[in-house]
Amino acid sequence: MTHEINEEITDPQVRLIGEDGTQLGIMSSEEALKVAEGKGLDLVKISPNATPPVCRVMDYGKYRFEQAKREKEARRNQHIIEIKEIRMSPGIADNDFNVKLKNGQKFLKDGDRLKVSVRFRGREMAHTSIGEDLLNRYAAECAEMANLDKAPKLEGRNMSIFLSPKPNK
Repeated sequence: MTHEINEEITDPQVRLIGEDGTQLGIMSSEEALKVAEGKGLDLVKISPNATPPVCRVMDYGKYRFEQAKREKEARRNQHIIEIKEIRMSPGIADNDFNVKLKNGQKFLKDGDRLKVSVRFRGREMAHTSIGEDLLNRYAAECAEMANLDKAPKLEGRNMSIFLSPKPNK
């Protein structure tokens, strides 16, 4: 949001607020500009839609710096949720399944969504129920830390489910 400052303010009258937040009253924009310059600060229009517009006496450079600093801090603290994928085959062994399960739980703990898919090759297409049971077992193992977003669904040669982490209490 861009603010009008100093000479850019062309309104005939403005409501002026001092640098400490005190009301200085309604005056012409020229008078308000003289007050701001007398204190070595800027006149900034903060509420252009009010009648009359509200202007404040402040150090605009310092204000912009503080605002940029707050935005940078907010960007640093936000976490982008990614979709991680784990692929298995219907004939997966128990130990391999457990390794995939541990990795998936680690992704969910980090706050990422998880897509678990089973790829069917050749004659495995005749036994899609094995893959469905495998995905249901995976979802049951992750039930305490994740919600099942999408039940097992066959799309071409892949069957997949989506898990999203439960919100922290």
